[in-house]
Amino acid sequence: MSALLLPLSASAACESPIKFGALTWESGQFTSGVLKYIAEEGYGCTVEEVPGAGPALETALSQNDIQIIGEQWIGRSPIMENAIEQNKVAVIGDTLKGGATQGWYVPKYVLEENPGLRRYQDLPKYADLFKDPEDPSKSRFMNCPSGWTCEIFNTRLLKNTGLDSIFNNAHPGTGAALDAEIASAFEQHKPLLFYYWQPTGLMAKYDFAALEFPDHKDACWQDLLLADGTSDCVSGFPVSPLGIAVSTPFIESNPELAEVFKKIQFTPDELNGAILEMSEGKRSGDEQALVFLRDNPDVWRGWLSEEAATNLATKLGISLNGAAITADTAASRSDQSALSSSFPSWSLETPLNNALSSVVQNYGDVFRTISTVTLTYLLLPIERLLTIIPPWLIIALVAVLAWFGVRKIWFALACGAGLFLIGAFGLWGALIDTLALLIVSVLVTVVIGIPIGIAMSGSKLLRKIVTPVLDVMQTMPSFVYLIPVLMLFGIGKVPALFATVIYALPPLIRLTTLGITQVNHEMVEAGRSFGSTHLQLLIWIKLPQALPSIMAGINQAVMMSLAMVVLASMIGAPGLGEDVLQSIQTLNIGQGLQAGTAIVIVAIIIDRITQAFGQGKRARQKTIKAGRRPIG
Repeated sequence: MSALLLPLSASAACESPIKFGALTWESGQFTSGVLKYIAEEGYGCTVEEVPGAGPALETALSQNDIQIIGEQWIGRSPIMENAIEQNKVAVIGDTLKGGATQGWYVPKYVLEENPGLRRYQDLPKYADLFKDPEDPSKSRFMNCPSGWTCEIFNTRLLKNTGLDSIFNNAHPGTGAALDAEIASAFEQHKPLLFYYWQPTGLMAKYDFAALEFPDHKDACWQDLLLADGTSDCVSGFPVSPLGIAVSTPFIESNPELAEVFKKIQFTPDELNGAILEMSEGKRSGDEQALVFLRDNPDVWRGWLSEEAATNLATKLGISLNGAAITADTAASRSDQSALSSSFPSWSLETPLNNALSSVVQNYGDVFRTISTVTLTYLLLPIERLLTIIPPWLIIALVAVLAWFGVRKIWFALACGAGLFLIGAFGLWGALIDTLALLIVSVLVTVVIGIPIGIAMSGSKLLRKIVTPVLDVMQTMPSFVYLIPVLMLFGIGKVPALFATVIYALPPLIRLTTLGITQVNHEMVEAGRSFGSTHLQLLIWIKLPQALPSIMAGINQAVMMSLAMVVLASMIGAPGLGEDVLQSIQTLNIGQGLQAGTAIVIVAIIIDRITQAFGQGKRARQKTIKAGRRPIG
């Protein structure tokens, strides 16, 4: 009877399932895990987790589509401030004792090697330490990811301190990209100026040194939070209380659980230690929360009612003093261990991570040299050339090229109108960045891909070796190799270039091989009978006959390169993808629609033109004749 009645009495604490926002950072995941275990195992509630970006989750919370965001930095989000003013949301509790800190940091060894660098006012004297590889005339400051609130006040601080004339404002795109850039700098013992915050795993792993700012002034800070703020003040960073954001209907329907959440608090050592264990142990937030709850019953016992604490301890398999494990739970865990031990442990995660770290430490300078050369002699010259050319001339050249390819005046005019529309959206600069990356990536892809395709067409052994590699390159998710190239080549355009080349190479190689192997055998024999060498056969017979297939491969390479622009923005590459990413993180529908439309316009123009020039000679003549026919 007690076994049947216990769930009924416990579930009385929650009238309906509780939806948690799925947070993407470690401290938020850990705290959410603790809250979910308390609600589910202590009070018998049903919990669900809803994924989404920060602004999206905050909007959902204000509409009661979700009920809880496990970690909220108070005073950092305009969406939350408006929802609190309208009494739709409340931030309860104080989950981190003493609050969370943030600021501008450099590695501690930078301060030790440069004793005069202590305050932000000292940065102009030491700006040469932080040279921007993409613009050597200036230094670089690593801001937060595009769309985060901290991006706004860091940008304003750069301007108000006058440092924007010395430092470029670099946007890493995502938190993972920022972490990778910081880790890469520490592994190579390189200087880096960056914004960061705690509690985080990196803060526990590396020695960060904060630069000194004036005392915090709230009035100034509120203006710094506005992108269109007018004050030229400079303020230190506030210590942000961390709380639990809950919807007002949740508080009204679950008062007992809301009171429990108000009591939850971790010390900095507990939270930082949990995050570090979570990172090094490769655990999820839920797994680390389970470990913490099992190991620290003395911490959470005071948060819960006696009945809920007993329920949670029973589920965890511990006594309330943490000493004993119940027989049933021990047996269950033993069974799970036996089940998992039936498989050998062949994980490559740790060896691969160690290998990458070793490569970064020992050969980081080599890869950074490659990055510098690629920037200096490929990306930047083309970007400068496109910037120098007047927009009207680029529009005219594209329109003429479209007419030569398709021989339809309406299409040429449509191409010109499409590019003009992109400029009218205010995205011409982003378009130039995207086109520069696209042109270089296609050039590199062609230089590498066509020779490999030619070599494969003449060697069955090489085809057997390379084909599986191409299969892996095509099927491996692009996110997998974004972080390795980021750590090797540094944040920005170069890792985006190499990631794009990896993604775009396979179709060009395959279609080049296919086109050459399908050349008419009789034509090849005729060439040989006239004494042609292998090189002459390739240049005068095979390549011309295979040209439509090769051009189709180039077309596919171009389109796949363009498809990478949004992903490239996640590792700091500027362009149209950056606007799309920023619109996602800020829920700016108009900005996202404009940037997305611009990408579609560019894709259609490039696709139609490259397809037209990729046709065979006879097919092209038919297209031209069709274009000359009178209408009607």
